[in-house]
Amino acid sequence: MKKTIFTGAGVAIVTPMHEDGSINYEELGRLIDFNIDNGTDAIIICGTTGESSTMTDEEHIKAIKFAIDHTAKRVPVIAGTGSNDTHYAIHLSQEAEKLGADALLVVTPYYNKTSQDGLVAHYTAIANSVSLPIIMYSVASRTGVNITPETCKKLSKVENIVAIKEASGNISQIAQIAADCGDDLDIYSGNDDQIIPIMALGAKGVISVLSNVMPRETHEIAMLCYENKYAEAREKMFKVHQLAKDLFCDVNPIPVKHAMNAMGFSCGKPRMPLIELSDKNKEKLEATMRAAGALK
Repeated sequence: MKKTIFTGAGVAIVTPMHEDGSINYEELGRLIDFNIDNGTDAIIICGTTGESSTMTDEEHIKAIKFAIDHTAKRVPVIAGTGSNDTHYAIHLSQEAEKLGADALLVVTPYYNKTSQDGLVAHYTAIANSVSLPIIMYSVASRTGVNITPETCKKLSKVENIVAIKEASGNISQIAQIAADCGDDLDIYSGNDDQIIPIMALGAKGVISVLSNVMPRETHEIAMLCYENKYAEAREKMFKVHQLAKDLFCDVNPIPVKHAMNAMGFSCGKPRMPLIELSDKNKEKLEATMRAAGALK
């Protein structure tokens, strides 16, 4: 059995920006503290929600370092180091290891994509370049590449490939991964609206967008599932389910950055080509936040 990185809810944390588009590190520290103080079980820095795809190499490494230093071992810090260029993913992964990250989140190659055999080669090369545990990230809606159960089984035999963030939305596929890989590969839900069904299949938790806005509630839902208290988890999930959906009323992280700003944080705008949320969706999202108790 491989060591589990975390159980519960890890936040795919947003990257707050100044008006000029530079990273607001002071506010990033405030966001990290808000999450940890409200029960979040891990910080995932430089993921999709963190807008890593528009970061320079210098920004990417500096943001990882800041998260590690500021978190100061209170919870694990998982660094997003994936790329469609295997050599660059290795570079980022090695830098994150030097900085003291606890684990890596590595998305599938995008745009140029690859075959399933290519995925095996890609992830194995990255795993062999570091000693840190790796969470694979399967989100075909973003990358155009799905990690099949057969590929998961092959990669689960690599010592430091320990988990998968599953955001395919395909419950049957996730069930097959769980059946095929067993204790060789932990599963994390990559979709907030599927925390309960995926954890019912044995997942260890969620890597969450919702945790940015409602960290305590997301942690409680995940931990109730982990403790097999599904009736209680269901009650809590129903209260935030519409919010979990409305945080994707536009391309992530457009809605969640607006939500955080509405809560009084200074997260700024998303970087182009992403633009601000429409007025119609702002009104809709804020109404849902009030109904869920995230806004007064």
